[in-house]
Amino acid sequence: MARTPAGTPSNPAGAERFHEERATYTVRGSAQPDLEAGIKAIRETVRTLKPKPGVYRMLDARGDVLYVGKARALKNRVANYTQVSGLTNRIQRMIAQTRSMEIIITSSEAEALLLEAQLIKRFRPPYNVLLRDDKSFPFILLRAEHAFPRLMKHRGARRMKGDYYGPFASAGSVNTTINALQKLFLLRSCTDSFLARRDRPCLLYQIKRCSAPCVGRIGPQDYAELVRQAKDFLGGKSSAVQREIEAQMTEAAEAMDYERAAMLRDRLRAATFIQGTQAINGEGVGNADVFALSAKGGQVVVQGFFIRGGQNWGHRAFFPTHTQGVEEDEILSGVLAQFYEEVPPPKIVLVDRELPDRELLEEALSASAGYRVAISVPQRGERRRLMDQAKRNAVEALDRRLAESGTQAKIMRELTEFLELPETPARIEVYDNSHIQGTKAVGAMIVAGPEGFLKNHYRKFNIREAQSNDDFAMMREVMTRRFSRALEEDPDRDSGLWPDLVLIDGGKGQMSSVRDALEDLGIEDVPLIAIAKGPHHGREGREVFHFPDGREKTLPTNSPVLFYLQRLRDEVHRFAIGAHRAKRSRAITASPLDEIPGIGPARKRALLLHFGTAGRVRAAGLEDLQRAPGISETVARLIYDFYHPGG
Repeated sequence: MARTPAGTPSNPAGAERFHEERATYTVRGSAQPDLEAGIKAIRETVRTLKPKPGVYRMLDARGDVLYVGKARALKNRVANYTQVSGLTNRIQRMIAQTRSMEIIITSSEAEALLLEAQLIKRFRPPYNVLLRDDKSFPFILLRAEHAFPRLMKHRGARRMKGDYYGPFASAGSVNTTINALQKLFLLRSCTDSFLARRDRPCLLYQIKRCSAPCVGRIGPQDYAELVRQAKDFLGGKSSAVQREIEAQMTEAAEAMDYERAAMLRDRLRAATFIQGTQAINGEGVGNADVFALSAKGGQVVVQGFFIRGGQNWGHRAFFPTHTQGVEEDEILSGVLAQFYEEVPPPKIVLVDRELPDRELLEEALSASAGYRVAISVPQRGERRRLMDQAKRNAVEALDRRLAESGTQAKIMRELTEFLELPETPARIEVYDNSHIQGTKAVGAMIVAGPEGFLKNHYRKFNIREAQSNDDFAMMREVMTRRFSRALEEDPDRDSGLWPDLVLIDGGKGQMSSVRDALEDLGIEDVPLIAIAKGPHHGREGREVFHFPDGREKTLPTNSPVLFYLQRLRDEVHRFAIGAHRAKRSRAITASPLDEIPGIGPARKRALLLHFGTAGRVRAAGLEDLQRAPGISETVARLIYDFYHPGG
C-alpha cells in the first residue's frame, strides 16, 4: 500500500523539484537472517515496482536501514538482487539480512542521487560507503543587514543575509584568515548589540584590527569602500586590491600623511601574509575543488583541496568507511555526493580518475546548486599541477594513518591484555562528575573508538536525585540513567552503541557504586575499570586501576597504554568541567521572575527597571504593579496572584 515515507528529509536539498508522485512499499518477511528470506522479501517488492527512477532502502528485521541505493529504473535495479550467483559476498550478506524494502519514486535519476546522499547521511547504513565528517565546514560571512557589515565565522545553515565565502578546511584556517582580513580591511567582528552600546573604541581598534565604526572613527561611505575591497579580495581579485592599497600608500606618503601611509603599509603586509600562508597556490584556477583518492592496506583516503578566487582555503583528508569490496571510482563518487549534500559545489570539480556516473553527478550537482557544475580529470597546466599535489598529499595522509593505526592497534592489544578484556574494545565510554559542594552537579560521558574520540556521541547528565556532596550517589544516578535507557532502546545490543569498556574517573567507591547500579539493572557483562591517582595524589603516572573484584593494577610511568588511558581520563574531565561551568553561567543569569508563567524577557526587564530588584516586585501591591510600564491590569493580577496565592 502506498504511503508517505517516514524517513524522507523534512527539507531536503532540491526537495521542491521532486515529483509529487512518491510511493513506499513495505513487505515484512521472516525474522531469520538467511539468504532465501531476503530474496523472498526483495521479490515481493519487485512485483509492485515500475521502471521509474527513485531510491530504495533495504531494511533488516528490526526496521534498521541496511543500504540506500538509487536507480534509473527501480524495477530492473532491485530485481538484480534476486540473482545472487553473480553478486559479491558482501552484497549476499546484505541480502541475507534484508526483510523489507522502502521505495521512494522521484522524477529523475539526478533527483534520486541527491535524495540518496541525504538518506545515507541521515541513516548511516552499514553497507553504504560513508563519509565520516561529524562537523560542518566553516565559512566566512560578511553580514549585509547593517550599515557597517560584520565579518564573522559561520557554520551550519546559511540563513543570514550576506556574502558567504568558503568552505574552509578547518576552524584553524578560517580563524587565521579572519584575523588577517581584520588587519587588512579593518572590518568589525563584534555583534550588533555590542556595537550599539560602545562609547569608546575597543581593544581591536587599538591594535589596528578594526576601524571603530561604533564611535564614528569611520563613516558609512568609507566603511562601504572597505567592504567593497574585502569582497573583491575574497572573490578572487586579491592582486588588484593589493595594487590599489599600494597606490593609496604611495599617494599618502607623497602627501606627507605618514600616519595614513603607515596604516596602509600594515594593511598591505596583511594581504601579503594571507598569500604567504597558502602552501598550495591555486592562482589561475578560479573556484575549484580538487579530489584525489589513494588506497592501501585495506584503507582509503580522499584528499580534498578547496580553491576559491585562486586562493587556497585549506585541504582535508577524508577517510570513508564501509569501503571493503567497493570499487575505487564508486567510493569517490559516493564521497562527492555526500560531501556536496551539505557544501555548495564550485563550478569546477577536479578528480583524479574517470567516474562512470560523472554525467549524472554533474546533473545532480548542477540542479542542487542552480548553476552548471563540471567534473573533469585535469590533463595539463595549473590544474594538473594541483592534482599532482593532491595525489601526493593523499598518499602521505594514508601512510600516516596506517602508521598511526599500527601504533594504535598495538596499544589497543596491550590495553586489552592489561585490563583482561574478552576482546579489543571498539567503543569505550568514560564517565566523570563535576560540581561545587554538590551544587549544579553534572555528569559527563565521552566516547572513544578505533579512530579517536566520537564527539557526536558525548552526553551530559544533569544530576537530579543525588544530594549534597555525594560523588558515589551521583555516579550511581548517571549509570542508572545511561543503561536503563540502553536496555529500553536496544535490549539486543544490535546498534553498536553498547560499550565494550566503561572507564570511571575515580577509585574504589566509584567502582562500587557503578558495579552495584549495573547489577541492579541485571547487567553483569560490561567490563568496568576505575582509574584513580595513586598514593602520591596529584602525580600523573602513578594511576591505580581498580577492578570490580577489588584488585588493583598499575602501569609503568612510560607505558603507551597509560598515556592513552590518561588522555581518555583528561578528555572526560575537560568535558565535565565545561558542562558544569555552562550550567553555572545559566544559573547566574537566571531570575526569580523566570518562574512566573506568561512573563517574557521584555516584561521582566520592564519590571526590574521599574522596581529595581525581584524582591521589590514580590513585595509590590497590585496597584503598584499596574503602574509599571508595559504591565496591564491582567498581567499585574497574574504577577500578584503568583506571589500571593489566595490573596
